[in-house]
Amino acid sequence: MKDTMIGVDLAKSVFQLHGADMAGHLKFRKKMTRVQFRDFLAKHEPAVVVMEACGSASYWAREVAKLGHEVRLIAPQYVRPFVKRQKNDAADAEAIVVAAQRPEMRFVEPKSEDQQACAVLFRARERLLHQRTELVNALRSVLYEYGHVFPRGLAHLKRIEAVLAEPASDLPALVREECQDLLEQIAEQTTRIEAKTAKARNLARTNDTARRLQTMPGVGPQTALAINSFAPPMESFKRGRDFAAWLGLVPRQYTSGGKERLGRISKAGQTDIRYLLIIGAMSRLTVLARKSIQEGSWLARMLHRKPLMLVAIALANKMARTIWAMMTRKEDYRDPASAVPA
Repeated sequence: MKDTMIGVDLAKSVFQLHGADMAGHLKFRKKMTRVQFRDFLAKHEPAVVVMEACGSASYWAREVAKLGHEVRLIAPQYVRPFVKRQKNDAADAEAIVVAAQRPEMRFVEPKSEDQQACAVLFRARERLLHQRTELVNALRSVLYEYGHVFPRGLAHLKRIEAVLAEPASDLPALVREECQDLLEQIAEQTTRIEAKTAKARNLARTNDTARRLQTMPGVGPQTALAINSFAPPMESFKRGRDFAAWLGLVPRQYTSGGKERLGRISKAGQTDIRYLLIIGAMSRLTVLARKSIQEGSWLARMLHRKPLMLVAIALANKMARTIWAMMTRKEDYRDPASAVPA
């Protein structure tokens, strides 16, 4: 049984360590470089090593586990309440140990190399999308200064190209050149986005978990890739409701004195998965998609009684709970409407 807990405040060059026994009594405080940190843990007897779930935490978790230690990661928001008056590396390392010794503390599962690689691809595509949106807005703002107003969206780029190509246009030659340059940058970004999308689609097709997730209506390659990359193991949740709560798809509570008040969704947890699930839910509530909704079903009754966005969030919540069931049981999606009663 391990009798030492080591809290590590990670950084780029210098690591702060706080060692204590399982009762919380101080054993040592050390400041080390990256090389010294690795050598120290290689020579130290097996211990419980605790770190904040921040940048490079998953890498160090894998490296420390190879040295025979038990690794735990804590979300930074759970460590902050245990920091004493002065905020410094030594106080942070001590707070990590104190937080980890709480019996009710929840830990973060370290990500594997494959999960991090998928996350890099997902983030790269998202970054290109944001950059393209910035370019489109810059182009629209330039033309707005000369009296040309265009709606938002890529669908209206053809109209912009037609205005720029018009010989009788009132735009100065220099402005036309700059707008053409922006259009070329947008086209270049679109090509790169399509390449990233194709790569993500191929990856989602070959990954068994992502393939299983895509059997659910409203879940595409990007959503499946995000769940595979960012979601913790489903076994860490007792029920599907807990996974939905982790995603922030449940109402925020304002309960006091036994009187329950529920507000808007909490928006806690992983933003990308929640955002993609809501988009997927909205895709099932379009005018054309509604024709396939069985009359008298839960979804049909909700559409008759509630606003569209509220129904979409409720459906996203249900999708999250279904995803938990699919991944824990390792089963493909089964449509409840097509189920034959026993």
